Amino acid sequence: MSESVSVRCPVCRREHLYAAPPYPCECGAPVCPPLDRHGAPTAVAHQVWEEAWVAVECAACGRKAEWPQPELGCVCGTVLRIPVAGDTCPEAEPDVDASAPPRRAFQPITIRTARDAVTVAALYLRWLGYQDIRRADQRPPSGIGLAARGLLAQVDPTVRPASLRDVECLWLTAMTESAHCVYFSLAGYTTEARARADALGVPLFVLDLTGTPQPVNSPADELGGEAAGGSGRRGDSTA
Repeated sequence: MSESVSVRCPVCRREHLYAAPPYPCECGAPVCPPLDRHGAPTAVAHQVWEEAWVAVECAACGRKAEWPQPELGCVCGTVLRIPVAGDTCPEAEPDVDASAPPRRAFQPITIRTARDAVTVAALYLRWLGYQDIRRADQRPPSGIGLAARGLLAQVDPTVRPASLRDVECLWLTAMTESAHCVYFSLAGYTTEARARADALGVPLFVLDLTGTPQPVNSPADELGGEAAGGSGRRGDSTA
């Protein structure tokens, strides 16, 4: 765990005590962005995907990955971005023998905002073995598009169930890019959307508020089961 730092909101001047949450590295060690104790937080007016992530190196195994940029919500309504010092989590210690680590269970993150939903989907894709998760080049008709090598994912954080058209658009876009695809929805899917996804082989997941993606069809069951049973890195393979 990272040490707590004192954070002052530049808008209302309230003081907060903040500690960056840890995230599980592939080797099993907790990784947390090292906070800059002398840096000043900045107010976030508009969320930009590229600025919402920070590269952090695991001190246990040396892997570097993108993790959510530390942020804190002040009671005055301001979102504060906490500055990070360096790129190595200084206190990470592996829970298991890194020479042959079993795949750990996915560590959920509570979903409170649309950004949380996208973060959970990105972390889950990384847990599945996909690397270099990024914002998709082509924006989907609804929700947020994510991409990795050989994969397109759509995250719908709205309260509207995903429709048949949503599933078909994702599948068609993935087909044009010779990629696999997967759909994450906060509100579930219509009956027609589920039937079409089954026919096309599109994995469907529902994001519950605890931050755990739940499979809702057979392709999703197979995808999650395959990841839990092995430790292959999908980002190194092509579709």
